[in-house]
Amino acid sequence: MKARIGVLGIVALVGVGAMACTSTTSSPTTTAAGGRHGSAIPASAYGDHTGITTTSVHIGNVSTLAFGGLFEGALVGTEAYADYVNSVGGINGREIHVDSGNDNYTGAGNKQATQEAVSNDAALVGDFSTFDSFGGVLLAENPDVPDVSVVLDHTTNSLPNVFSPVPLRQGWLEGPLQYFKKKFPAGVKAVGVLVADLPSSETQWQNEKYVMQKVGYRVVYDQTYDESQVDFTQNVITMRNQGVKVLFIDQMPEIYASSLLKDLNQQNFHPQIVLGASAYSSQLVAASGGPSAVDGAYLNQTASLFLGGDESTIPAVATFLHWVNVASPGFKPDLFTMYGWVSGNLFSQALKGAGSDPSRGSILSALSKITTFDAGHIIAPTDPAAKTGSNCYLIGQVTSGQFQRIDDPPVSGSTNGYRCDYHYVTRPSP
Repeated sequence: MKARIGVLGIVALVGVGAMACTSTTSSPTTTAAGGRHGSAIPASAYGDHTGITTTSVHIGNVSTLAFGGLFEGALVGTEAYADYVNSVGGINGREIHVDSGNDNYTGAGNKQATQEAVSNDAALVGDFSTFDSFGGVLLAENPDVPDVSVVLDHTTNSLPNVFSPVPLRQGWLEGPLQYFKKKFPAGVKAVGVLVADLPSSETQWQNEKYVMQKVGYRVVYDQTYDESQVDFTQNVITMRNQGVKVLFIDQMPEIYASSLLKDLNQQNFHPQIVLGASAYSSQLVAASGGPSAVDGAYLNQTASLFLGGDESTIPAVATFLHWVNVASPGFKPDLFTMYGWVSGNLFSQALKGAGSDPSRGSILSALSKITTFDAGHIIAPTDPAAKTGSNCYLIGQVTSGQFQRIDDPPVSGSTNGYRCDYHYVTRPSP
């Protein structure tokens, strides 16, 4: 259990609502400019038809399936999109087949599984692993191989053959912080924050804190928690004594957030709670002790309510949920399932754009031309070719134990249900 908790702590910032993420294994590098224009595509890639036949395209998915299927959702989401595509005849007459690689939560395993995909598949799609930097070494050595996945490693993210539907960025969205400032003008003068005791988490907290202070927040409690911590009682008591009015746990995954919410309720201390995408889970309310422990908490993220709240208004959400159940009946989708799905969507767009005789090179070329992407509005718009996102986000709130939208524009409007005010702010290098 401790290993699983620790891994979840590492990925606390992966959520779309976190707006940014850093790897625990590599330092940031400058994004390669060749990605947008395709100038970095090797000429030999246009003759490389690995994994491609006249009737099928094989893609590899390298995810961590250890620890009870830690990131199984990434594989399920990728398979679900392939099933959906195949149900309508495939792409240009070719069905998509997903070859699964399990890295077993090791760097060596990630590298081995990536090598198998490099050797046998047209592309890697929908991968998710905290060890993606190991596979990234092989992707750097094989620039003809496309990788369409949400990655954690900045060096891997910067490679011209890597295209993420949710690109890494190093800063924070101003919009949600301005929203909560207007909502709780006195409360943001007494903010509490809990952050995982990990270099990546602390770096991103500094990014968020930088933007908080720019818009007038005052942080009175700023504390880290250990990966094995399950009792937050002392943190709760200290926050109450220090007068915390608004508690930001928007970088805290559900397994920690539920423990904290239980302890807040037990101590009868009820600051305003702000959650992020890492806590957006179908398990949160039950794990926290029921609706009374979570009702009133706010949610901010750069994705739709893809677990069901937007099922009736965003057709792509209903399609996602249906095909996840087809791919793995009874499976409860999570953030990583959505990542696999949108990665499959992005790859399929590129495969269609690659024409009737696709190659790794023509797929890379097509990816370099996709400058606006939102997978049918499941996520806020991104620019995979330029490796950037937008300033758009969603505000939600838990009511009667259910996540619901509040104060968002209509899904039928020009921004497809997202608030697109203010800016994305990059923190200056220390």
